[in-house]
Amino acid sequence: MTIRVLVADDQMMVREGFSVLLNAMPDIEVVGEAVNGREAVSKVRELAPDVVLMDIRMPELNGIEATREIVAADSAAKVLVLTTFDLDEYVYQALRAGASGFLLKDASARQLADGVRVVASGEALLAPSVTKRLITEFSKLSEGPRLMPSAQAAYGDLTERETEVLVLIAQGLSNAEIAGRLVVAESTIKTHVSRILVKLGLRDRTQAAVFAYEARLVTPG
Repeated sequence: MTIRVLVADDQMMVREGFSVLLNAMPDIEVVGEAVNGREAVSKVRELAPDVVLMDIRMPELNGIEATREIVAADSAAKVLVLTTFDLDEYVYQALRAGASGFLLKDASARQLADGVRVVASGEALLAPSVTKRLITEFSKLSEGPRLMPSAQAAYGDLTERETEVLVLIAQGLSNAEIAGRLVVAESTIKTHVSRILVKLGLRDRTQAAVFAYEARLVTPG
């Protein structure tokens, strides 16, 4: 099945470059481009892409707000944030807004294509080194986001094993890696992940990771 991609960036050379690289892949098709966040939101409604490559800094509506609107509209599109720096403060805001992961703009063609495939499949695109930094960043937010009462109640509905899986998701492990760690079948982990998302009312495993960070289930070290 071909993965349909929308590229949103205010720089024409970046848009065209990514489009050329992705269209060269047999399983990926760039179905549209957007020059700002407002157009990205409109194009998602019009074209129903599977993945949106979203630049953060754009005019009219930035990538964070555009991501929030796309998620709020209950779109099936997954947002993959593009950033120049892996420690960009806006990355954390983008993940909270509903992005499924992020890539550096200097990623190779293979990394870009693999990133699109990973996000389209429902996995989180958070490299271990990035995950460690995210955990550290969230741990500093002592006055930052805490779980709402409704979220606390939902967290209480998780079984001990589901909580264990949630922590491993937040540490950046894939389903296969979690299965290996817990010595169970990968299909069992997929079932746990699905139940976790339903119980917590989350759209994907990246949001599950953010939930775990904000719940302080994962600490640096």
